[in-house]
Amino acid sequence: MEKRIELEKRGLSPDKIIELNLDNCRSTSIVGLTDEFVNLKTLSLINVGLTNLKGFPKLPNLEKLELSDNRISGGLNLLYTSPKLTHLNLSGNKIKDLDTLEPLKVFENLKYLDLFNNEATSIDDYREKVFNLIPSLKYLDGFDMEDKEAEDSEAEDDEVNGNDSEDDDDEGGLEEEDDDDDEDLDEEDIGLETVYKEHLDEESEGEDYEGVEYEEEDDLVDEEDEAEGEEGEEDSTPRGKKRKLEEPEGNGN
Repeated sequence: MEKRIELEKRGLSPDKIIELNLDNCRSTSIVGLTDEFVNLKTLSLINVGLTNLKGFPKLPNLEKLELSDNRISGGLNLLYTSPKLTHLNLSGNKIKDLDTLEPLKVFENLKYLDLFNNEATSIDDYREKVFNLIPSLKYLDGFDMEDKEAEDSEAEDDEVNGNDSEDDDDEGGLEEEDDDDDEDLDEEDIGLETVYKEHLDEESEGEDYEGVEYEEEDDLVDEEDEAEGEEGEEDSTPRGKKRKLEEPEGNGN
């Protein structure tokens, strides 16, 4: 266990450690865990093989202690040095009677206690007796005095505090903002579409105008060709006449 503690510290001083996980490091008793861990809030010792809590240090700020799947049968009075405990998991141990739980009644902050897989859970009226024994206890083995699960009870508390209503309001606000954004986008689309259309119309008008200019130029070319053609015809007629006049001279020869 001492080697595991050094490993988990990762070079930090004990007073800087807030959480410490020593699960599955085999040891029948607590060794190497000292009073120097004054700010430790969470300690996990699951499946270590502990038969007792001898050597448990003074941890004044410890709130959550995991001791499940060990072989602890008593000695819970050694936890007195951690008066701020709110969560204690002793499931899977060797606790046989309720007398073993007597030391826990002095913990004013203890709200969560798990005793699954202990012989004590088979005692008649076990739940009622444990709740009466530990006045501060709110949940035993995951259920409150009315057999409601801890998660359900916490969810109901959140609803009472108005968390759900706030979420609903936020969602509603987001939906409204989305609608506004959609309207803005539609207006932008319409505006752009109009601009593009006007631009295309202007281009079309410009092309038509240029087409007219081309047609006029073509007409001028055609008129020039016709004029040249007429001149050609006029030239050809005299030449024909000249040949006709020359033919008799040839016959005279």
